[in-house]
Amino acid sequence: MFDFEYHLKMLPDKPGVYIMKNDVGTVIYVGKAKILKNRVRQYFQNSKNHSEKVKKMVKVISEFEYIVTDSEIEALILECNLIKKYKPKYNILLKDDKEYPYVKITSNEDFPRIIIARKKIKDGAKYFGPYPQYSKVKEIILLIKKIFPLRTCKKTIKEENEGGVKTRPCLNYHIGLCKAPCSFYVSKEEYLKTVQNVVDLLSGKDKSIKKQLEKSMYEASENLEFEKAASLRDKILAVDKVSENQKIIFGNFENEDYINIYRDDKDSCIQVFFVRNGKVIGREHFIFEDTVETDKSKIITDFIKRFYGGTAFVPKIILVPFIDDKELIENWLSLRKESRVEIRIPKKGDKLRLMQMIEKNAKISLEQFKLKYIIEKDTNENTLKELMKALNLEDMPERIESYDISNIQGVDSVGSMVVFENGRPKNNDYRRFKIKTVDGPNDYDSMKEILDRRFSHGLKEIESVKSHNLNYSLGKFCVFPDLILMDGGIGQVNAAKNILKRYNLNIPIAGMVKDDKHRTRGLIYNGEEISLKGYDRVMKLITRIQDEVHRFAITYHRSLRGKRMLHSVLEDIPNIGSSRRKELLKQFGSIENIKKATYDELILTPSINNKAAESLIEYFKKSKGGD
Repeated sequence: MFDFEYHLKMLPDKPGVYIMKNDVGTVIYVGKAKILKNRVRQYFQNSKNHSEKVKKMVKVISEFEYIVTDSEIEALILECNLIKKYKPKYNILLKDDKEYPYVKITSNEDFPRIIIARKKIKDGAKYFGPYPQYSKVKEIILLIKKIFPLRTCKKTIKEENEGGVKTRPCLNYHIGLCKAPCSFYVSKEEYLKTVQNVVDLLSGKDKSIKKQLEKSMYEASENLEFEKAASLRDKILAVDKVSENQKIIFGNFENEDYINIYRDDKDSCIQVFFVRNGKVIGREHFIFEDTVETDKSKIITDFIKRFYGGTAFVPKIILVPFIDDKELIENWLSLRKESRVEIRIPKKGDKLRLMQMIEKNAKISLEQFKLKYIIEKDTNENTLKELMKALNLEDMPERIESYDISNIQGVDSVGSMVVFENGRPKNNDYRRFKIKTVDGPNDYDSMKEILDRRFSHGLKEIESVKSHNLNYSLGKFCVFPDLILMDGGIGQVNAAKNILKRYNLNIPIAGMVKDDKHRTRGLIYNGEEISLKGYDRVMKLITRIQDEVHRFAITYHRSLRGKRMLHSVLEDIPNIGSSRRKELLKQFGSIENIKKATYDELILTPSINNKAAESLIEYFKKSKGGD
């Protein structure tokens, strides 16, 4: 249950990227913001200015998250990277899969041009970028031309003394955007100095350029040349905009992971940024509680061992603020990757600044986690108090168990039990049951069976726990619920009551009922329907529990059905044992592919001999593709 009001209040006054998700966690929109707090809030305010597309999108947003950056341009670049990764439904205009454009200086020419390039090739030219949008590159080139006029035309120009042909200058010269080398209004030496200034500016060496412009501006002001001073001021502003740092994209990087940590007085958060081909394609954070007494270097080291011990991909370079046993960890990672892996500790430059940005995000993630936990705890407690009031219960239902049955015409009938403690799902206590004593589609008797098994096992465990003086948490069934919710009406409730009566258990039981449109309507309790009108939070909790128990039952049912189908097809074929079944599925991926396979294809499968291949072909030929 995502609390929009709370999360909107917690948005920072910083630039960044926001990520909108629907009710199944799919990313549906990625956007950038100069100030996250202002931009994201606009979506959830009533506004006639919202387009139909935005109105439609807002209706299906179930949650959002964000990444803080150091500047708006970083947010823009990161936004493009994430859009390319997620391909969100509502980012239609940015769904192209083209390369990011570059600013290209054709330094392989006598009078170099400044142009836009879609690809970086080895042609002797200088490339800067890539940049997030074509329009952004056009803007940068226009800003540069206002500071240092360079040509953009396709003319082949040579010096006059080398036989160059003089031509008329174009409009760009007359509006101050070109020095007209085509008309020999500028020498090659002077022009190349301008080119070098542009290269320095795009390379981040802007301090000397800015200093010189400022000196000229003050001189013009002292000489009362205010127009010239204003023009120089505009050039200084353009320099600032062009030279804005871009830590989100790096031109010379390969596959790298950046890892940093933030720790408060109790807990820690590790943030990982994934850089692929110089682009940040995503991030992930991990919360570690009660780490105040653990050295941060050890936390990072242990994290790397756990994280890369279970992941399929190990990058070539991992950057961290500090680490223990660096050489040992490098060797271990190199063995896993089967090629050299380096662990580096950035000391200066863009890499260090990116690490600092990651630490900021780790700090925000940890703060948000703690505040979210506190608010969720309070919200869940109030919700359970409202549920207690609605059902007139004596105690607050801190532990709720819910049950459901799933089958198709009585085949592969299964039962599920999900557990919510303090308003949150407790996945470790989920249980599933394969119906053993009931034939056919009899949900009531099936429910009696799983409840009987659940509570009989629970009572036996309680006796064992007491006799051995053990902790109740060690048992699978010995912790009993404060409230049982059945996925159904009065029939399911009565079935549960009969089982509890058999074991002399006094646990409140309610049934979750749905309307004609299959939406949660209310609860059946003590023989009557309890309306939950006015109990919005309780209704959300009940709906969530009902959806979860149904999902868990359906998942198990499909699993059993899949196994049964495999049995009916493969286990009944002569000369096909368990090892050959595994090899066939490994080789072909599915039963349908095995059916379509030729004799020559089958015989190439490990452990499949002539006799086994003939048995397969004969079986599927007789069944005509059926099971």
